[in-house]
Order: sequence, then C-alpha cells, then structure tokens
Amino acid sequence: MAVQLLITDRNLAVQGDPIDGWTNLDATKRYCEPGSGSVDVPALPEVMAQLQPGNRLVVIRDGAVWTAGPMEIPADYSWSVTDNPAGRVTVSFSDDLATIAGYITWPTPANAWTAQLANTYRTMTSTNAETIVRALVNENCGPGARSDRRIPHLALDTAAGVGTSTTLSTRFEPLLDVCRRIALDGGAIGFRTRQTGGQILFGCYQPRDLTATARFSQGLGNLRSIQWKRSAPTVTHALIAGTEPDIGTSGRTYVEVADAAAAGAWWRVEKYVDGSAQTDTDGELTQAGSGEISAGAAPVELATVTVDTDDLKAGRDFDLGDKVTVALPYGVEVADLVRSIQLQATPEAGEYVTTLVGSPDATTDPAMVQAIRTLSRRLGRLESR
Repeated sequence: MAVQLLITDRNLAVQGDPIDGWTNLDATKRYCEPGSGSVDVPALPEVMAQLQPGNRLVVIRDGAVWTAGPMEIPADYSWSVTDNPAGRVTVSFSDDLATIAGYITWPTPANAWTAQLANTYRTMTSTNAETIVRALVNENCGPGARSDRRIPHLALDTAAGVGTSTTLSTRFEPLLDVCRRIALDGGAIGFRTRQTGGQILFGCYQPRDLTATARFSQGLGNLRSIQWKRSAPTVTHALIAGTEPDIGTSGRTYVEVADAAAAGAWWRVEKYVDGSAQTDTDGELTQAGSGEISAGAAPVELATVTVDTDDLKAGRDFDLGDKVTVALPYGVEVADLVRSIQLQATPEAGEYVTTLVGSPDATTDPAMVQAIRTLSRRLGRLESR
C-alpha cells in the first residue's frame, strides 16, 4: 500500500521515522472547509515522543501529500489485553485550513488589538474575489500579518487569475466564513492549502466543469449510494433591508436579489432579509441576499457517494469543487459539485476512496448540527457589529 504517515513540528521539520504499525486511517478533504481525519498508531516510546502539542500529521499517498495539518487530539490512549502490549493511540487531525480557521478578521490588521478603531470595517469595493481572499489571509495570518499572528511557514500560492469583482466589508468575523462568502459571490471560486517543500501554500482556484468526462453510474461500477430529491425552491427573491435610519437622515436602503430561472420554472417565493447587521452598502446587502438564494433556491438536492476505479480517480481525474455527472437509475442525469473526498485505509484491506457529490446541503452531518452551525454563523455576524 502506498500510504505513509509522517509527523512534523509547526516548522514542517520531520520528527522521526515514518509511523509503522498504524491501522484504521480515515482522512477526509472538504471543499473550502477544513478537512479532518483520524488514525490508530501503536503507543511505542518512539511514536509517543512525536505526538506532541503543536505538531502536524502528514498523509502521503502515492508519493504526494494527500493531506497535512495540525493534530487536534495528538494522543487518545487505550489498552486492553487484546492490544499491542504498549497499547494504542488514536490521533485526530485536520488539514492546514483549520489553522487559518482559528483567526478572525481585524478591521485594521496592521494595528495591535488594543489599537483597533471603533466602528471601522475592513473594506474593498469592486475588487476581484481572489484578490480579496488572498489579502484577507495574508494580512490576518500570512506573511503580511503582524508577527504575533503569523502562521509559521504559511505563504501565498501563485495567483490563479480567477474570480469576478465583488465587495468586502468585515469586522471581527471568522476568517474562513468571510473567505467562503467572497469566493461564492465572486465567481464561485475555491480555495485550499497545500504543503510543498518547506511551505504551506494558500491559494485560490477555479473548479472545473467535468460533466462530460467525470461520470458516475451503477453501470460504470463507481456509484455506491444515491439520495436525490427534487422540491420547490424556498427562496427565489431575497428582499434585503438595510439599517433603519436615524431621525433626520436619508432613507433605508433596499436591495433585491432574484433567481429568475427558479421563479420561472416554479413560482415566486419571497424572503425578507434583515440587513441591519451589514454596513448598509449595496454590495454587502447583495452578498447577504446571494447567500439566501444559494441556500434556498436550488430545487435539486443530491447526496451521492462514489468510489474510485482505475478509469476515474479522485485527485487525478477530478478534485474538490469540480462539477461531475451522476446518472440516476431511471435515466435522469444530474450534475453537481464534489463536496468532499474521503480516504480510508488499513494495512490488510488496502485503500478505499469515496467522494461526496451534491448540492451545498449535501452532507453527512445530522440536521441539528447543520442548524446549529447556521445559527452560530448568523449570531457571530451580528455580534461582530
């Protein structure tokens, strides 16, 4: 099997020999979100010496880094009479996007925290989405950040020249939440980290339309399960109202964001959106409306688990964010995005790679977890004001 595990410190220095005797590797990469994983390793002294706070785990597959990032739980130890005499340790890890996710957007990143200015926002108008996302990461935790906020060895990847013009206004929001909002509004681009040499590179990219070449069906033997639902949209017209004006000032700003295609195919569904937490610029109010349309206007929900074959492999023939085709058993074909790619491996059984294809709501998380995450994002955005 061509899977190898290495432990590095935060400076990417390898801490010892590759981990031997590991079992039950499970590593999932996600589109524009931190990945996660776990693996069982023997609790030998030479292994335990590497499982230190701040260290990282690197999963290498076929000679290339599959995923790499910090160990969130470096040691979850257990022992029983049926185990290795030394016992075993379960290591839980994420990828390097998780480190970036630990930051918030400062309105004046060059200033110390105690010198942040009241009622000030980090803004950009009519700027390319890739430029905004790269700037946010660079000034908050990258090489352009204050020295105490820099992530060691994080650098910007080569600009991909992707994205469309959009607007930024942020203040004390989770950094990756803002990046996702800008990436969606500015051309539906993706972003990711990758470890190469002595650096962790953060960059943007344009997902590809591979619907003609990346196809999944029962007949091709690369389809494991399907959940598909077609329903009426919950939003076709988002009606956003800005901040209520003070007495004697100009009127309230109103913005409408519409999905004309969904309304034409089904019917018009309006939703009022309170934009009082926004800075009341048309661009930011439009982003709030676009988010509501994205969440509620698509009438097709698809959650599909696929499996690698010799003819079609994740990471080689398609990747996160790419649009692929899924053939349903009764002749209907649906095109949607690759949301996550999961690698499972054991020394005895070998590798098993599955792909989750679906709409933005396609997930393995319970509905309650999704609801809590959505509520937390909204409350966080209100509190940041």
